Amino acid sequence: MKLLSIVFSFKNEEKNIEPLVKRISSAMEKIQGWKYELIFVNDDSTDNSEEVLLDLQKNFPIKIINMSRNFGIDPCVLAGFRNTDGDAIIYLHTDQQDPPEIIPDLIKKHEEGNDIVHTVRTKRKGEGKFRMFLTKIAYRIINTLSDINLPVQAGDYKLISRKALNEILKQKEFRPYVRGLSVWVGFNQDFVYYEREARGAGESKMPLLSAGPITDFINGVTSYSLKPLYLGIVFGFFSMIISFLLIIYALYLKFNQLAIPGSTSIIIAISFFSGILLLTLGIIGIYLARIFEQTKGREQYVIKNIKDYK
Repeated sequence: MKLLSIVFSFKNEEKNIEPLVKRISSAMEKIQGWKYELIFVNDDSTDNSEEVLLDLQKNFPIKIINMSRNFGIDPCVLAGFRNTDGDAIIYLHTDQQDPPEIIPDLIKKHEEGNDIVHTVRTKRKGEGKFRMFLTKIAYRIINTLSDINLPVQAGDYKLISRKALNEILKQKEFRPYVRGLSVWVGFNQDFVYYEREARGAGESKMPLLSAGPITDFINGVTSYSLKPLYLGIVFGFFSMIISFLLIIYALYLKFNQLAIPGSTSIIIAISFFSGILLLTLGIIGIYLARIFEQTKGREQYVIKNIKDYK
């Protein structure tokens, strides 16, 4: 009998946890040859989520990992991964948008020889067109600038074999982009397509323009490519061409005894070149920040306690 570990990172999801656990239990009853465990990583919730889990723990194989403070999604996911015993691992969110009913499909793809099985959203109910538009643009930018090819509309919901997970956990990045690592690690990979449901209860913890999605986007670009640093060279070359043309224009006006433009042209030129310089310095600053975080040698997270079902 193989073991499937299902990992959740959550914060304040007391109304979603119980129906989600029951849906997973129903889905697992359809799978032969597999048992399961549920790893709930509590990212410092302030509601009754832990009490709900402790009550469910009496009837379901639930392990509760309580973090010492709020660390964010990726560190909590890694904490969950490192405390699994499964032959395969699935990660999904607790907001009930990712249907556990397709877990049998993920297992089937894995049994066919795939170490990573991504889920790809064909439709996202309850999410605005503007959010969908920006999400597609973000994926395409990441794929253009980085050295990995993220499947468009593939989120965090995926199955990872024990072999692939062990390789992912060997990586020593302080701020890893887990979604990208699952592609970077290689091995046989496949996809399961589904319609993403609307959120079950509560409000989204990741509004579109909040720090979370923006940080994820930056990590997605800078974790797997040096191409953004090369933009400074491109911008510098472009600036040199503009400067050369402005010099020719100024000399033309002088030799033809025409008035040289005043403050307006100067302001435009200074603003243009200053903007390019600041953008280039900002890109360099992001990479320096990642180096600074990495060299400090801090742990990615701190676990307060673990409450196991065993």
